[in-house]
Amino acid sequence: MDELPASLSGFVDAAEGSERTLLLVNRTEPRPLVEMLAEAFDDQSVTVEERQIPDGPEDLVCLVADGAVVATTPLSTLEEAFLLVNVDRYRTSTRQSERGTFPEVLTGLHDVEFVVSGFPAEAKEKLLLVVISRFIEHRALTAGSGELHSTFQRLSRLDDEYGTQRMYRWLGEGDVDTHVYGIDDDPDVVDDLGVTTHAGTTDEYRRSWVVVFTPDGNAALDSISAVTRDDTGGVGLVAVEVGPNVWRSVWTYDAARVERIRNYMWERF
Repeated sequence: MDELPASLSGFVDAAEGSERTLLLVNRTEPRPLVEMLAEAFDDQSVTVEERQIPDGPEDLVCLVADGAVVATTPLSTLEEAFLLVNVDRYRTSTRQSERGTFPEVLTGLHDVEFVVSGFPAEAKEKLLLVVISRFIEHRALTAGSGELHSTFQRLSRLDDEYGTQRMYRWLGEGDVDTHVYGIDDDPDVVDDLGVTTHAGTTDEYRRSWVVVFTPDGNAALDSISAVTRDDTGGVGLVAVEVGPNVWRSVWTYDAARVERIRNYMWERF
């Protein structure tokens, strides 16, 4: 586990997760919401199903893995954070991060490979990775210490996207050792953010989407649920662009894998 892969794609290749199910229990909301959820995971290792359970809660989404429910999220929370919003919500706003409401049925889809496309090919697929990225950033901000590494392809995105800039300004003002990576197409953009900048022009700088957080310890992470907790509280997302706005991706809470992603950022970028 100590040897690093030859490229970031190796982290995605190592994904071992089994197929998951998102089960909507006792739906009262309109049918199109179910269709939107199913479309978001079309061609992925996630099946969307419905079930009516007598005396059960209404409009509850359950994440099922290996026959067991491992996380639940009210449908209303999933609507607000995922189904009824687009990528621009997260680019221009920090509302989701300020509330800390990230659906556990999404954050719990770890160690599963996703191949997602962005707009205009797909409306929701790439949004999944945006939600997970914001979740990891929020975890770092909540922890208040530790180490965060994030790639942006172009550093100018930290100027173009108000919500992203504000998040990294918060991180830079705190005690999280924050590192950002990208092509230096706007030299002045991160000067006042309080983060460490790594500029490059290699293919991995241009085509990687990495957000990895390793905390100093478990302090301030007590609110994170068991489905997304491990011994260190670390979490890492790795995505590699394999076509125009098409990404192979995986995220993990496994302590050894998270540490290897972090080490890769230090040694290969």
